[in-house]
Amino acid sequence: MNLLSSPPPALRDPLDTLTDINVDDLLDAAGLPWLRNTPLRRLFRPPALRFAQLALGFDRCVGAQGLAAGSAWLLQRMTGGLELSGARQLPSSGPLLVLANHPGMTDTVSLLTALAVRPDLRVMAGDRPFLRALPQVARSLILLPEGRGAHLPVLRAAVTHLQRGGALLTFPAGCIEPDPVTFGPRQALESLQHWSDSMLLLARRVPQARWLVALVSNVVSAQTQRHPLTWLRRSAADKEKLAAALQVALPRYHHMTARVDFGPLQDTGAHDAASLRAAMLAQAQLLIEGLPRDTTNGAARQSATPCSEWRLVHR
Repeated sequence: MNLLSSPPPALRDPLDTLTDINVDDLLDAAGLPWLRNTPLRRLFRPPALRFAQLALGFDRCVGAQGLAAGSAWLLQRMTGGLELSGARQLPSSGPLLVLANHPGMTDTVSLLTALAVRPDLRVMAGDRPFLRALPQVARSLILLPEGRGAHLPVLRAAVTHLQRGGALLTFPAGCIEPDPVTFGPRQALESLQHWSDSMLLLARRVPQARWLVALVSNVVSAQTQRHPLTWLRRSAADKEKLAAALQVALPRYHHMTARVDFGPLQDTGAHDAASLRAAMLAQAQLLIEGLPRDTTNGAARQSATPCSEWRLVHR
């Protein structure tokens, strides 16, 4: 009998399932996927279990209190707080398209917390086992499978949600981008050239939708980028992937004050395709260039509170 074999997913405890997913992610990040089917994988289980417990608490909180409150609950446990700029202009109803950069780590829960005014928010996200293991959270996601042929149903779902007056959060880069604070504005500006034109399709289908750009920063720890374990990886991309995994796994890195800046609200109908893309990129550029130099000295660390109790630092 194989001692490492597992029961079918439907019969497994959710905590065990999520822990195994986290272990696999850690092994991949460390460049050790060959340890997956060996007893040595157990060495990675403690941090994987700790984060799985946190993620399931987040999922339960989303089910009980909603996406924004659940996100704030998780944010308080993984960061030193949240600083917002421009959030007061967010409309509480009507079709809204939010375009955001994607530095990774706590960027998504920072945005979900900042967009609390929109309980109808849905998020376009890559289809990952980790997300599918969070059933309450997954209800608010439009999962994007790999392969271009599978994108049409996703775009239809996004268009339908906007046509019904909902809010939609999307990441035009489609991949992890440099944190504007940790890696500097130059790299963040360069990443804008990789933003896709998917917004243009959504805008043509829902011309009454309004849109704005959200910029997330100060969510990636510079300290993890210099962690000795990152020396195990050769390429810059692999080093950053491992550093991100370490930031999730090690609580000593959960101290950063995340920041979300919103650009001005725009009407979609006022632009043709070319000017719409230009306006989108220009707004993102202005947000990056306008970041204060003392971003990392923002809100003080907040103590953990029940998921129904949360507050933000506004600017």
